[in-house]
Amino acid sequence: MQPLTFEEKLRILAESARYDVSCSSSGSKRGNRTGGIGNAASCGICHSWSADGRCISLLKILLTNHCIFDCAYCPNRRSSDIRRVALTPDEAAELTINFYRRNYIEGLFLSSGVVRSPDYTMELLIETVCKLREEHRFNGYVHLKLTPGADPLLVERAGRLADRVSINLELPTRQSLALLAPEKSRDAIILPMRQVSGLIAARKEERRRAPAFAPAGQSTQVIIGATPDSDFRIITLSEKLYQGLGLKRVYYSAYVPVSSDPRLPSPNTAPLLLREHRLYQADWLLRFYGFAADELLDLGAPNLDPELDPKAAWALRNRHLFPVEVNRAEYELLLRIPGIGVRSAQRIIRTRRVQRLREEDLARLGVVLKRARYFLTADGLPSTGDLPHDRLKALQISGRKRRSGPEQLSLFEATITDSSAVTGEF
Repeated sequence: MQPLTFEEKLRILAESARYDVSCSSSGSKRGNRTGGIGNAASCGICHSWSADGRCISLLKILLTNHCIFDCAYCPNRRSSDIRRVALTPDEAAELTINFYRRNYIEGLFLSSGVVRSPDYTMELLIETVCKLREEHRFNGYVHLKLTPGADPLLVERAGRLADRVSINLELPTRQSLALLAPEKSRDAIILPMRQVSGLIAARKEERRRAPAFAPAGQSTQVIIGATPDSDFRIITLSEKLYQGLGLKRVYYSAYVPVSSDPRLPSPNTAPLLLREHRLYQADWLLRFYGFAADELLDLGAPNLDPELDPKAAWALRNRHLFPVEVNRAEYELLLRIPGIGVRSAQRIIRTRRVQRLREEDLARLGVVLKRARYFLTADGLPSTGDLPHDRLKALQISGRKRRSGPEQLSLFEATITDSSAVTGEF
């Protein structure tokens, strides 16, 4: 077999990394140092969309796609018939610097298959970042994946070098993990997450006296649809991670069929992109809108409505709370009106201090009246009246783009303004 060129190695390792979506990079403030290059200030690095709609890129690769584990859902599993390649820490560091100097990237997302042992793999990842920080004086953004089962001293070292660290939960429950990845231990995943959470908290308490530790926090990823776990179980898990471990983000990845393993869904099953989309919307409600998991779902209705975003579905189940008078309602209640987001709710609060709001004022403040008018009054008008439930649901759905097949979905619905897709208002 002909040896691979460096470009071919890079193509294979970048393709192997594409299933890991937990690589948001906003939040770090690692500034440049004299004589260094790169900068990870929060205004400059984000692996989604900046305020003006630009997509900001990271170099996202695996150090190697060799792996000692045989997780059924993973394309890089031990039994997978793929070409195995690896980069040395020197090669990965040089690649990052060369891409950065050519203005291809603004940071690095580095992960790896587990080779030899968790500790050996973690040492290779740390060596790569050390070369970037110390030899190349690179001060730009680095997101480093932690290896389940690695020694706590290595986890601590990783957090002192990287801007963000993450370790993937992969599946929502111990039972799911035991079914599809029996060689992995849930505790080997949770314990480093707890360690990172504690070190981040300690750094905040000590402030300037302690060296920086993962200043952009930690994140994780959960695979959706590989097992029959309900949305309620997944959202409840996310709520616990946010509240108990202070995670910055939980990412949801619709399972993509990679094998014909009988433990997995049929290889002909399309990725559940709409379900992934709804989970991201519910997650947004947990983080920014003051909702609890058991308000969005429960054991009696454990899955999100595919036709409605979760806030509209909640509003329809709680019509006794509406209509809300926007000139008097508390901020927390304004956030629960479909069509009013964080920014528009804040504008309502500011504006009503100096004037009474009427319906025509609301659109100017960013309220999506097509959705909101059935749940609010402004100085007495309009009112929801006595619209039947089915009619009101139809009005919330009408005008939305119908999708005939699997496609990548934006976080927010087509009926919402373009700016809302960036700001998260719905």
